[in-house]
Amino acid sequence: MAAHTGQRSRNTAAQTSGRPRPAGQGAAPTAGRSRAARKTAARVSAIRLADPFHEREAQKYEQPLPSREYVLQVLAERGVPMPFDELAVALDIQPFEREHFDRRLRAMERDGQVVRNRRDAYLLPDKAELIKGRVEGHPDGFGFLRRDDGEPDIFLGPKEMRELLHGDRILVRIAGQDRRGRPEGRLVEVLERANSRVVGRIISEHGVMIVVPENRRLAQDILIAPGGRKKPEPGQIVTVELVEQPTKFAQPIGRIVEVLGNYADPGMEIEIALRKHDLPFEFSAEAKAETRKLPAAVRKKDWAGREDLTKLPLVTIDGETAKDFDDAVYCERQGKGYRLIVAIADVSHYVDAGKGLDKDAFDRGNSVYFPRRVIPMLPEKLSNGLCSLNPQVERLAMAADINLSATGEIKSYRFYPAVIWSHARLTYTQVAAALYEREGAARKALAGLLPQLENLDKLFRVLLKARAKRGAIDFETTETRMIFDDNGKIAQIVPEVRNDAHRLIEECMLAANVCASDFLAKREHPALYRIHDSPSEDKLGKLREFLKEFGLGIGGGDEPRARDYAMLLEQIKDRPDAQLLQTVMLRSLKQAMYSPDNVGHFGLAYEAYTHFTSPIRRYPDLLIHRGIKAALAGEQYRPGDWEQIGLHCSMTERRADEATRDVVAFLKCYFMQDRVGETFTGSVSSVVPFGLFVALDDIFIEGLLHISDLGSDYFHYDETRHALLGERTGKQFRLSDRVKVQLVRVDMATNKIDFRLMEGPLPAERPAAEPAGPVEAAEEAQAPAP
Repeated sequence: MAAHTGQRSRNTAAQTSGRPRPAGQGAAPTAGRSRAARKTAARVSAIRLADPFHEREAQKYEQPLPSREYVLQVLAERGVPMPFDELAVALDIQPFEREHFDRRLRAMERDGQVVRNRRDAYLLPDKAELIKGRVEGHPDGFGFLRRDDGEPDIFLGPKEMRELLHGDRILVRIAGQDRRGRPEGRLVEVLERANSRVVGRIISEHGVMIVVPENRRLAQDILIAPGGRKKPEPGQIVTVELVEQPTKFAQPIGRIVEVLGNYADPGMEIEIALRKHDLPFEFSAEAKAETRKLPAAVRKKDWAGREDLTKLPLVTIDGETAKDFDDAVYCERQGKGYRLIVAIADVSHYVDAGKGLDKDAFDRGNSVYFPRRVIPMLPEKLSNGLCSLNPQVERLAMAADINLSATGEIKSYRFYPAVIWSHARLTYTQVAAALYEREGAARKALAGLLPQLENLDKLFRVLLKARAKRGAIDFETTETRMIFDDNGKIAQIVPEVRNDAHRLIEECMLAANVCASDFLAKREHPALYRIHDSPSEDKLGKLREFLKEFGLGIGGGDEPRARDYAMLLEQIKDRPDAQLLQTVMLRSLKQAMYSPDNVGHFGLAYEAYTHFTSPIRRYPDLLIHRGIKAALAGEQYRPGDWEQIGLHCSMTERRADEATRDVVAFLKCYFMQDRVGETFTGSVSSVVPFGLFVALDDIFIEGLLHISDLGSDYFHYDETRHALLGERTGKQFRLSDRVKVQLVRVDMATNKIDFRLMEGPLPAERPAAEPAGPVEAAEEAQAPAP
């Protein structure tokens, strides 16, 4: 009986060992513990006290285990693999602690901090020359390991990929080189599976139902387990939950949890993209409950501590289809200079940090603008209602009140919470017609607002000169807009013309963003900067080599500035090959991202730059608002790890771009499927080892001209010259070359369009349509809501 009681006591102690201590509690009472547990609590050995993180663990747990760092230190000092028992002795693990210590080691193993060998001994991955990273799959069945340490990728052959899926985190060992001389990896362990649900198309083969994933990087088909309530038809789109991940000997197995419908159903392309890219599209119950409690309009108590700007004729200027209005502007002359007020929706007043709405907004990171549908960062009650600066209603705002000199220099600024009353909801087209085309009807309609609009225009002209003096890069690009028929399919694709009204608002937003970054920097308050680093040494070298062929160069030596790019753009703007040169320059630049480490914004030529102007649709802007409010109150806003938040927001931005590209690609394929056999002219928009991508004139659709269709010759890829060169004929195809092609295939399953060469290269006639670049100032203006 005594033995039985003792065993139960030891089990109880084991269950509580290593548990977090509840907040606000001191040391746990000794009653109910085993004699061994009480003795250990009273006596901590010198071995355990040598743990550099012992105090941290003691604050978190009633009976602290050795920290992960200490385990790694002991393994490193011993320098040999250590079995569990040996490691337990080395760390003075008591019998009643062994179970929880085993759990800690297994957690460290899952995280890739330690590895167990075939003899069940623990060792450090570095000692075994093991490398951690994330799998990037390829549709052809092979893949690459994107290493955590940033070193060059490791090739993963089809044999290794048989038990992996795109996105999995793994440990590999270098096992040699592939045919191209790249390091090749052998799988050691899967640390984390990335795919729990997959969207794809149902196919029935000999009575066996499988799902072909929509994400082509998931190169394995998924077997559907027999039974199940969902009974889709072949060809339908479904979501499957993986019940078994792939192994060396078996395909992944899943069960159907959702039948989305037929592939050609209206809006299906968006439903697929949402699930393929793991875009959150339903708000949590907590966020919905918080939204229901929000008022329908500004209340009198909300005025407390705010300045009254309702009498100022602030206006919003956006695209025709926009529904969420982040920003309103006002400008007046002040001596020889200007006073500019940029009022931004005060989202932070309604979205409390750490609550449901905030968590959902963080997960989304930004609103996603699909053709004909928006996935908002915030519920519509906020994004289109309470936070949107709609006309003729009171709205809460954060105001950037800026004084500028006659030359566009920011002399002073002030941030404060305010209440505004937007006097009009204007469009870019309206403002351009009144200010620049000077149409009588447009000017008459805006007569009461013309004085302040003309002040805005005068300030805009001043800011443009300041921009040129600063040396900001301004690429000329073409964006497009889709016009849909009643069935939700593309009827027409038209170029989106950016007029001076767009640029006017962009310059106002840039000024407010610069003031926001300066405000926080001067107060030494952490911030999430919008950074755009200078070009890499490798890309810069390739750009210089390319420019040499044209007798051109770019200044600045090893570290060119935006001004050097701007000067070259000015130099080449009237050349017939300007589009080619501009495109190569654009592609030498890095992608902008979010980071707490301010390295400046290369493209915009700013030493510090943040996003302040769109908190309805961008989470980083909401963080900046909270930071400014905290700084105004003499406090500091601490949302957590700023670096991780920056990485997350950069990821959600890329995720939205990829999802949108998928939807647009599907719609364009659908638009072109009935035009097989027709001929088109276009320009080479990209040169790759396997062919040319051609952007068609007028309809702005891109497709592949495969290398095998370029003629009876061997063509070789020249990366530096952005060209394919014929070995025998010397014929070459370069970026921006004009060609005539025939549409030969539209594959709706893969969203691919294939062309055949009819004639080319042709004499240059018109520039190619190039998608907007990473440093376009247009990113600072509000994207139109489809």
